[in-house]
Formats: sequence, structure tokens, C-alpha cells
Amino acid sequence: MNLQRIYTSLLTADLAAAEIWYTKLLGRKPDYRPMDTLVQWELFDQGGLMLSDSDEIAGKGVMFLYIGDLAAERRRLLDLGIALGEDIPGDYSTLAQLHDPDGNLITLATPPAEPFPAARS
Repeated sequence: MNLQRIYTSLLTADLAAAEIWYTKLLGRKPDYRPMDTLVQWELFDQGGLMLSDSDEIAGKGVMFLYIGDLAAERRRLLDLGIALGEDIPGDYSTLAQLHDPDGNLITLATPPAEPFPAARS
């Protein structure tokens, strides 16, 4: 497989409302609207986020985002009316979770404090 790009694709009941909510979460408007049922953010060179109100494109899902400063992000989101759950200490990162208006789970995490162990064959 010569993977070029990857997208998290989440299903939403109301695309317009989800676009507003994710614009707040991500701090900017989407980059593309390839069709009436889809909005898309390019988050980095090899991937991004797609929201759709078509279950042929997306399904309920989970998105995991590494962020630099969890406390600063918590304050920013709270100022926008988005409540982030309590800190969850982990073995490698501190996590905090929230659900979007459609119930998709979003986990924000600090970058790993040390490398993950290698996968075993």
C-alpha cells in the first residue's frame, strides 16, 4: 500500500451545525466542500477531518488529537462554550474527552512523554 493521505470521517445529523461546532473546536473553517453532504479540513500534509451527513461516507466514530497544551486548549474551548472532560492521566499522555453534538467521541491528548513500546509480531 502506498498510502498518500488519511482522513477521520465522522457522521453528523446536521452538517451545518456540525460545521459550526468543529470550526470552534479546530479554530478555523473547513478547507473544502467537495459535495453538499461533506465538509473537509486539511489538518496536516497527510490527513484531515471529514464531516458528512451521509452514512455512505461516514459512520459514528472516534477522533484522537494530540495537542501541545491541554490546559490552554481547555480554556480556549470553555470560552467557546465547549466543555472538555476532566484530565485522565495515562502511562504516556494526559487525556481529556468530549462528545460532539452527534455523540462522536473526541479525545485530546498531550504528546507522549516517552516513546510507545514497539508492536510485537
